[in-house]
Amino acid sequence: MLARFAWLVLFYNVAVILWGALVRATGSGAGCGSHWPLCNGEVVPRSPAVETLIELTHRATSGLALLLVAALLVWTWRARPRGAASRAGAAASLLLILVEAGIGAGLVLLELVAGDASPARAVWMAAHLLNTFALLAALTLTAHWLSGGAALRLRGRGSGPAILGGALGSVLLVGVSGAVAALGDTLFPARSLAEALQADLAPATHLLLRLRLLHPVLAILGAVAVVAATILAPLPTGDPRVLRLARSVAGLVLFQLAVGALNVALLAPVWMQLLHLLVADLVWIGLVLLTAHGLAAPAADQAGIVNPEPAPAAGCG
Repeated sequence: MLARFAWLVLFYNVAVILWGALVRATGSGAGCGSHWPLCNGEVVPRSPAVETLIELTHRATSGLALLLVAALLVWTWRARPRGAASRAGAAASLLLILVEAGIGAGLVLLELVAGDASPARAVWMAAHLLNTFALLAALTLTAHWLSGGAALRLRGRGSGPAILGGALGSVLLVGVSGAVAALGDTLFPARSLAEALQADLAPATHLLLRLRLLHPVLAILGAVAVVAATILAPLPTGDPRVLRLARSVAGLVLFQLAVGALNVALLAPVWMQLLHLLVADLVWIGLVLLTAHGLAAPAADQAGIVNPEPAPAAGCG
């Protein structure tokens, strides 16, 4: 049951992240004004506008996500022995979701929302993306370890840490550039693809539009790095589930390139932005799981500093 709950918490957080992207894409970040945690100075605003409802829903679902992660931490610490990797993962998850809440509050209180096009907002959005991916990684590892996965070991793993770490870093870089590109799409919508390209290449264009050009290039390079990692990284070839996971990650990366191209061609409608982000989250989760398998401590080494996770009882998650 605990392992199932951990996976539920992970994918609930993915849903919250997608709703947060809807807040940004619809310009609803100022739906509650510059008030936090209150909404326009009220606990429950009267006759709220659509933007207010979108922002208020995001705050409510984010609050529930925090409670779920806190419950995961308490349950894990009660059910797993001292030194278990899942304990560290659950603790990191709670810390990161608190940072996530702080970044969200900062965006509102500093009024880096709605139509704000300052460089500061781009920096905060990049930090938001990095922390979001770190949170998803912590939740993914926690669920993996609670499902019986072995703790990580980096020493003596040859090229594995470099290959998988490079792939993870490339996804983070692509994610940051994507967050900035999505912000540019929201703040400077174009009526045609030609108009968008002209705006991107204009000498006096806004910084966000110039940075938007980097994303497709980084996305292609990142895709190459991830696909190469699924082929070159030393993975436990005796486990067919790991091989299926590697193929799934590679397939998702190629699908993401197609989604990104369609997103550009359609001038980034909201639904395409959400699909683009969903696939990015799935690629990241899959790559974190692949790394967990590729860098798992051998069975003979699991009596070391970090205790191995006890195998879940049949039918109990």
